[in-house]
Amino acid sequence: MANSLCYDVTMFDFFRSIWYEFLSYFVPEKVSYEITGQCKKCGKCCNYMYSVDTYTEKEFKIMQFLFPAYRRFYIKGKDEFGNFIFACKLVTKEGLCSDYKHRPAMCRNYPVKRIFYPAKLHEGCGYKISTKTFNDYLNDKNK
Repeated sequence: MANSLCYDVTMFDFFRSIWYEFLSYFVPEKVSYEITGQCKKCGKCCNYMYSVDTYTEKEFKIMQFLFPAYRRFYIKGKDEFGNFIFACKLVTKEGLCSDYKHRPAMCRNYPVKRIFYPAKLHEGCGYKISTKTFNDYLNDKNK
């Protein structure tokens, strides 16, 4: 009985995280992010990805079952905060995608042009993210 309760709580947390992810697309942006630059084709983004809503390996397996495109990823480890670090199985030693034509939308759209959180890029990445807060807009208007 205790295992069933633990499983139900875990599944509830998993579906709740999917629900919150869905709702996040309807929240107005409070901070504007501008992404400039271009890809240097180093492969760092493909070998060090985060998923802050995936808490267990079992949840990751469920995601791979629900979304077959995620089968190309594997859990590489955890960071200092306990978040999973993922990597792509299809990245070559040169840092290029060996199945570029069929890569998932998250790879095609990287880095996402509209984000709702302060993103970080890998050191040496060709892209740059600059933020513009509400106060920045106010200061621009007062000039």
